[in-house]
Amino acid sequence: MNNIYSTIGRGPGFTSIWDLKGKVLVIAEKPKAARKIAEALSQRYFVRNINDVTYFEIRDGPRQIIVASSVGHLYGLTTQEEGYPVYTYQWVPLYVVEKKKAHSYNYLEALRKLCTTSNYFVNACDYDIEGSVIGYLIIKFNGDPGRAYRAKFSSLTLSELREAFRRLTQLDYEMIEAGLCRHELDWLWGINVSRAIMRTVESFSKKKIILSAGRVQTPTLKYVSDIEKERNLFIPIPVYSVVPTIVKDGVKITLELINSPIRTKKDAYALAERIRREGFLTVESYVEHTTSVAPPPPFNLGDLQEEAARIYGYSPSKTQSIAEQLYLDALISYPRTNSQKLPSGLDFKSLLTKISQISNYSALVSDLLKETKGYLKPVEGDKEDPAHPAIYPTGVRPVKLSSEQWAVYDLIVRRFLAAFAGNAIIYRSTAKFALPGENIVFQATGQGIEDLGWYKYYPFHKPSVKVLPRFRNGERVEVVEVSVKTAYTRPPQRISKIGMLRWMESVEIGTEATRATIIEKLFERKYLVNTSRGVAVTDLGLGIVETLEIFFPELVKVELTRHFEKLMNDIKKGVVKREQVITEARNTLDMLIKKFNEKKETVGQILSSRLGIYTPPNKCAICNREEFSNGLCTYHYKANEQINKVYEEWKEREGVSFKEYLERIKKLKSTGKWVIEVIEHFYGGK
Repeated sequence: MNNIYSTIGRGPGFTSIWDLKGKVLVIAEKPKAARKIAEALSQRYFVRNINDVTYFEIRDGPRQIIVASSVGHLYGLTTQEEGYPVYTYQWVPLYVVEKKKAHSYNYLEALRKLCTTSNYFVNACDYDIEGSVIGYLIIKFNGDPGRAYRAKFSSLTLSELREAFRRLTQLDYEMIEAGLCRHELDWLWGINVSRAIMRTVESFSKKKIILSAGRVQTPTLKYVSDIEKERNLFIPIPVYSVVPTIVKDGVKITLELINSPIRTKKDAYALAERIRREGFLTVESYVEHTTSVAPPPPFNLGDLQEEAARIYGYSPSKTQSIAEQLYLDALISYPRTNSQKLPSGLDFKSLLTKISQISNYSALVSDLLKETKGYLKPVEGDKEDPAHPAIYPTGVRPVKLSSEQWAVYDLIVRRFLAAFAGNAIIYRSTAKFALPGENIVFQATGQGIEDLGWYKYYPFHKPSVKVLPRFRNGERVEVVEVSVKTAYTRPPQRISKIGMLRWMESVEIGTEATRATIIEKLFERKYLVNTSRGVAVTDLGLGIVETLEIFFPELVKVELTRHFEKLMNDIKKGVVKREQVITEARNTLDMLIKKFNEKKETVGQILSSRLGIYTPPNKCAICNREEFSNGLCTYHYKANEQINKVYEEWKEREGVSFKEYLERIKKLKSTGKWVIEVIEHFYGGK
């Protein structure tokens, strides 16, 4: 017998692959996964080849198991119709519709040949809606879904794969339907809205330009665009702080004013002078307390992407790609999950023993087992995923990881260990100081770590130590220095890629698998660019949002996208049919396109000017955009309004003339781009 567990029976309600007679074709999502599956199913397998595509053959008497691989999606949607709206489409081989997928031809041809001689089929692609669709379409077009089964696993370890193939289920049709619906919705919205805006540009300017819009990417672009507009219209306002410095036990301590907002520069200097005259402050209160900080839960994909961005500066797509490679190497469980809960049946003691054999973690695991006395109950979060648990290390020893792969793997292992550790205990002290005769309070704080707890295993959140001497209530402390500092209000920070992803999560659009890809698509389309300070929106990106806000308003709103996301979840639950959702989407698109067509000449003009291929006759005096009012585009018009409005605040706070105000805000780095352009054009730069 070649197979590892041909004598093991199937579980109740399940089918074992060893009960299937004849030839069984197992379809994996990636070549690495195919090899892992073959290794799990047999100690002896034969490596075969069709069209330069490797597959694996296992023979066991009359049984024959073939393990072959896809390379992700092998089919895509297309249409023969020109123009828009278009609602007829069909699935075709992906290499037909995407030139960059030409490498998929050999894989599909190999699977076609293997399907024709197979008696049964097993979809062993990743257990999510994408994997369900990938395997189903291969079987549908080349085999027989009526003789097909589903393998469900969350890691590529030998033990979990063996269990999965002992407990095959029927095809997961709710997942398949939800996945097909997502592809069809994205295609319908994408092709119709994209064709609409491209045709308007072509009709107006006679130039063919590739543009795109989509039901998830466009609300995301609008969110970043709103931040960009706020930054470009921003004018900093001065704020003042009075900063006394005291000395206690040889330690210089800078105090913070906490209860008396100072509105004008004059007020700030008057307060500083009163403190100098008094020469001391009185301790109003001194409090010490400890805080218990619980460990964070194990990673889901979003949490992992956020931490890798914060600690290493990795983009969400980079982290996701690295995590998927670690999964294919059987080092971690399936990463595209929203869960913060570990599998209830996981043998934690055995897994920690395996991890302890990796030299980097031997001492940490030893400490953890001593600390917990072998009682291993992980901290878990609220988020769940019906398909997969939180991300956890499998205990397989890493071999030849790159520095970036090791960095992500290390985060996952350490976060897993931390989930079993005790709370960290943080010591904090706070002293408050009063100016005699005044209702003004200053504050100083300190902190230290009494017990490292989980920080020992996951040190990336360990707080810094700040020493604050002890004070007595009523104690007088001498002020050795006092200064007035002027700062300026800040615009919203440029968002990062991980910030975009977290926003998408918070408003429930996109999925763990698609969010990072959608973000990268916005950069490919040149709607967004990276800067040293974060993500910026190009003029084309602003123009797309501006146009769609006017003519496709529902498309830029989160509500519409979220509505369809809910419907797709309802399909997974079996309470809504895919056909109902597609019909609703078509009706919505029909209504929007009719409205859009009434104004398409205007749309073509706006986008052509943003693309720099058309100069409107009544253009802005400063830029190439069309005039909105008084010779200015809408952005520069608002900037001019902002300049005059904010001057009143500056005049009260600083007592400056309009001329001096313009000179000063023009020099400030945080003053918005459109504001500076208006100053330079209309006020001679002063």
